[in-house]
Formats: sequence, C-alpha cells, structure tokens
Amino acid sequence: MLTKNKQKFIRSLSQKKVRDTEGVFLAEGPKVVGELIEKFKCRYLLGTSQYLESSSAELVRSCAMSISEIIEINDTQLSQLSLQKTPHDVMAVFERPKEEEYDISQWKEIPTHSLALALDDIQDPGNLGTIIRLADWFGIEHIFCSPATADAFSPKTVQATMGALGRVHLHYTPLSAFIQQLPEGTPIYGTFLDGESLYTDNLTSHGLIVMGNEGNGISSDIDALCTHRLLIPNYPIGRSTSESLNVSVATAIICAEFRRKMSI
Repeated sequence: MLTKNKQKFIRSLSQKKVRDTEGVFLAEGPKVVGELIEKFKCRYLLGTSQYLESSSAELVRSCAMSISEIIEINDTQLSQLSLQKTPHDVMAVFERPKEEEYDISQWKEIPTHSLALALDDIQDPGNLGTIIRLADWFGIEHIFCSPATADAFSPKTVQATMGALGRVHLHYTPLSAFIQQLPEGTPIYGTFLDGESLYTDNLTSHGLIVMGNEGNGISSDIDALCTHRLLIPNYPIGRSTSESLNVSVATAIICAEFRRKMSI
C-alpha cells in the first residue's frame, strides 16, 4: 500500500543526503528496473496495473526473493512520485551496495591486470551516467571517482546508465592517494592537449585511464602522476576547431581505441 509516508520518502530521494542516510537509490522505467533488479535488493517496486500485468513484470517477479514490497500505483500517483519529465510505468527503490569507504588496499591491484577508469571531479550527472554505460560496453568493470565527482546514485545518473550501474563498480576515493599506492610500473593514462596521439602511442591491456573535469581538465596533482599523456587529435591536424570534446565523448573514443588495439 502506498502510504503518505512512503510517498514523502520516495520524493525525498532526489536529495543526496537522504540517499546516503538511507543507503538507497531510485530507478525508473522497465529497462532500468529490469536490469537492476538482478543486482540489487529492492525495497519497493511500484508499478501501474498495466505494468504489473505485463511480461516485463513477470520477469521482475522471478527475482521476488530480492523484492521486499510490490505496490500498485495509478497514473496520478506515478506522476506525483516520478522525478522524470516523462514518467514510466514502473519505479523502484533499491538498496545501494555496501563498500568500505576509502579502502584503497582492496583496489590497488585492479589496474595491474585490467583496464580501469578514474574520474577527476566529473560534475555532470548525465556525463557520469554515460561514462558508466560506456565502461560497461567496453568491459571496464571498475571506475575510481574523486570525492567531488557527481553522485553515481543520483536519479539522473542512474537513468543515464541504462542499467550498467549493476555491472560496473564505483569506488569513491581521493585519487592522488590511490594512484600513489598503485604498484610501481602501473600505467597511468591521462588526456591532455599536449599529449601523444592516441593512435600512435603504445596502449596496454591494463592500467588506469584518467578523465578530467568538464571545465578544468585533469587537476595538477593528478597530472604529475600520469605516466602516459594522450591526445585525441582533431582532423585534419592544424584545422581550427572546437576547444575540446565532451568528456563522455572523449571517454568513448579512448576506450574504443584501447579495445581496438587489444584485438589486433
């Protein structure tokens, strides 16, 4: 049953402090909810009668062990609760994964045997969500985020991941301290306007790829720790063009080239 207290609670999940205190996040839409239901415990599953009678709901119910309560809502209630411009037929409140904050020792071996991303103060939730989705597409399972990076569990970010949040692990930690504790010889790639062309540099199958802030790029303390400086060259070289690429677009180009070279 959808009580007034539950309605108030669900609407409050637009606030980070509430999400952090309660250890939950909100997801909307059959695609996103269907993807995440297999990865996270569900506190509330709220759907219209049309959704709850659909084949999509049947698939979700097959994960009933992880759903604490299923609540039928009408279109009016859906519109009142949804944080999206165009409400979908279903929304869910999921419990966030528990992970010890700043436990660097558990993570420092990851870039020694696989590719990982590091996000240096990425601010836009949409960019963050797209980067998480890209990481999932290119088989990158871990993203290390500076504390000032946008919240991966904000509604806008969750929707932008299109369910990839259930397959990519997000770790929030001071990046400089994390990088300095990586084993010696771990490749640290950064994107810079004075770097070596992405297409001619030697790229490895493991290491850490750092993506910088939308306006300021990679911070000076992280810059000093990068062992490889990469440039995405414009075409043709020397042509007057935009000052820079959107960070999620740049991430896509870089990840694609790393994976292309690994397949040669």
